[in-house]
Amino acid sequence: MKIKEIFEVCSEANTPGIPFCDANGRISGRVTLKNILLKSCLPEFIVEMAMVLGDQLSHMQDMGSETRQLLDNPVDAYVQEPHISLTSDSPAIKALALMERYDTSYIFVVDEGRYLGVITIHSLANALLGFGKQA
Repeated sequence: MKIKEIFEVCSEANTPGIPFCDANGRISGRVTLKNILLKSCLPEFIVEMAMVLGDQLSHMQDMGSETRQLLDNPVDAYVQEPHISLTSDSPAIKALALMERYDTSYIFVVDEGRYLGVITIHSLANALLGFGKQA
């Protein structure tokens, strides 16, 4: 899988990351937009100097050609450890508690090793809005 595909899937699903599956279809890790962008576009010295940076950064001038090259790269170098997950039968309060416990804004929904989707802090907020409209 190429980075471009990860960006497309994450953008379409409005999620910051997706599971990475091995050849047998088992979840063996995760790929996140943040990790790809940090490793490929953001040198450590810029992160360290973030509070004093001006608005003119010459390092980022030629993003067009670098971006095309990045999008064609395989994702393998960006795979991280598997993310926390819960089953489709889990209550929303468990999702929220796990998000808080692991300091994340999303959790994968996995049943019997099969990825079904993702619950995000935004999807929980939208669900609560829906309940509020019913009252």
